[in-house]
Amino acid sequence: MNESSPQQYLVVANDEEQYSLWEAGRPVPLGWHDRGVRGTKEECLAHIERVWTDMRPLSLRVSMAG
Repeated sequence: MNESSPQQYLVVANDEEQYSLWEAGRPVPLGWHDRGVRGTKEECLAHIERVWTDMRPLSLRVSMAG
């Protein structure tokens, strides 16, 4: 990568729909899934802020809804 190019990241999420950033080019850890969004740290964080509106884990949301 060119030194003037900003570091690229992926948006990843786990099975509980909790989001995080991961450095592009590194294998995504077990239990996490690439959400198809790649960009600078700021771009990825902005995406997470838009989509992760309920911070409760999926299992808790399902339990409370049922």
